[in-house]
This record gives sequence, C-alpha cells and structure tokens, in this order.
Amino acid sequence: MAATRRSAGLLLFRTTGTGGERDVEVLIGHMGGPFWAGREAAAWSVPKGEYGPEEDPAAAARREFEEELGLPVPEGVWLPLGEARQRSGKTVTVWAVEAELDVAAVVPGTFTMEWPRGSGVQREFPEMDRFAWCTPEQAAERLIAGQRVFVTRLRDRVREEGSGSPEA
Repeated sequence: MAATRRSAGLLLFRTTGTGGERDVEVLIGHMGGPFWAGREAAAWSVPKGEYGPEEDPAAAARREFEEELGLPVPEGVWLPLGEARQRSGKTVTVWAVEAELDVAAVVPGTFTMEWPRGSGVQREFPEMDRFAWCTPEQAAERLIAGQRVFVTRLRDRVREEGSGSPEA
C-alpha cells in the first residue's frame, strides 16, 4: 500500500466587522503554470506543500509559506484548522494566522517543467502566480474543493469568538 501524500499550509486571515457581525477575509494564491493559466474557479489554493514522514507538519507549513510567497511567516498565534482529504487522496493540514500582508510584496517561488509537453524544453513557472484577499464567498468559488472546508472552519471559529482575537 502506498504511503498517503501529505501537505501542510498556512491560511492568513484578517477579521472584518465587530462583535457578533465579525467575519474574515483570507489570503489565497492562484496556482501557477500552464495547467492553471486562464482558470479561476477551483484554481486557487492555500499556500501549502508536501512533506515527508520525517518532517513536522508545522515546519513544512512554515517552509512552504516562505517558498511560495518569498516572505517570512507573519508573527501570530497559529490556529489549528485540522485536516481534510482532497479528491487526489492527499491529506492537507492547515493552520490559520491572523496577520496583514501586502500582496504587492510577494515574490513567488518557482518550479521547472517541460513545456510544451514532449518538446524537451524546460521552462520555469511561479508556484503561485498571484495572491488575493478574499471573502469566504469569493474563496468558496476560487479554492479547489478539498480546501474550502478550512475557510468554513476558520469563519465558524471567528464567529464563535464574537469579540476579540480568536485564541488557540
């Protein structure tokens, strides 16, 4: 039996509204490369990446955030949002951190692949080609299906807290 592929990531958020009307906006990224070019719906992701059995998931989430955005992880409390299994079979673990981040400051990491396929030409593409702060409704349209649950869990947690910052 093959080992389960695992990814870990960080979902930055900022709160909006006050008291019982609190809500969130989340920072997500559009997946880079030719497969995702021109697609919007279900073509965005939480900044995340795979890790092996020897690596701590939180360390992987930090590493992947820094690689994909080219910026250090903002200071803040890490709120565990649990795990979800994606359609591909990969298990994703996500934490949320309340922080501001200027998307204009992002310097995305890159990957290399043969493109066009079969051409023998290696080209470099950004892992994520753009980032945006989104409402939960916008995120539900943009995120791949297996990651939408993390926004729902975060939103529920912030709304339950009602006032003040959520604490782990």
